[in-house]
Amino acid sequence: MTGAVTADPAADTTARSRGDRRRPVPAWILGLIGLAGLMALAELIPRAGLVPRRFLPPFSDMMRALADEARTGAFWQALGETLRGWAIGLAIAMIAGVVLGLAIGSLPIVRSALTSTIEFLRPIPSVALIPLAVLLYGPTMRSTLLLVVYASFWQMLLQVLYGVQDVDPVARETARSYRFRALTQVRTVTWPTALPYVVTGFRLGAAVALILEITGELVIGSPGLGARIAVAQTSDAVPTMYALVIVVGVLGVIVNVVVRALERRVLRWHPSVRREVIS
Repeated sequence: MTGAVTADPAADTTARSRGDRRRPVPAWILGLIGLAGLMALAELIPRAGLVPRRFLPPFSDMMRALADEARTGAFWQALGETLRGWAIGLAIAMIAGVVLGLAIGSLPIVRSALTSTIEFLRPIPSVALIPLAVLLYGPTMRSTLLLVVYASFWQMLLQVLYGVQDVDPVARETARSYRFRALTQVRTVTWPTALPYVVTGFRLGAAVALILEITGELVIGSPGLGARIAVAQTSDAVPTMYALVIVVGVLGVIVNVVVRALERRVLRWHPSVRREVIS
């Protein structure tokens, strides 16, 4: 028939190869574009008079204030205090959460007895402990450390409990039938299953610890970036206040990137991480 249409395999192959060459824009480039747009808005909105400059200075003023802060030793000392409190609190919460999570999760009777207590204490916000922390330790790093440990501990403990609960019953019974010791069971059966949950708890706890560290410094007045933000706010140094807030935001991004990289390294054998690397 004269009206028949024939397919051209060569044309299809060429079209597919062109489609393969159209790779999507990398996520980090899109992120930089969005960040550049945000900085442009922060520069234009106050200059256009949409917001009074005494409440929202242009972004260039914030950067000049940040440059002035970076030339002072007090800024770097405050940054070091914040990082130290964050790291110490996160380490304490991680160790306590892993040890108690493995111990509680491995003993069904103990887990059943403590479930109601955990569910009662977990929803209590850490900021509600600020009066207690100040009463015990005053406006010092230990007060903020109490908030950081309390908030991060529950993130870690719950994830470890979920990981222990996810252990294959057949593998657990096999280890018992071979009369493995308790520590051997934890090392060979429980820990490999719980490790992805532990890493997830560490990632969540790292973000929560940073939030509570800054909040404690801001409210309690313990040394750190949060305290400098409060001083800048009360001194009406608005550009400096925003500059320090930007530093806190950058610090949060760095923490997230580092923890994500650590997660991919520790769990490089896990199927979810392997799929992420392949894609």
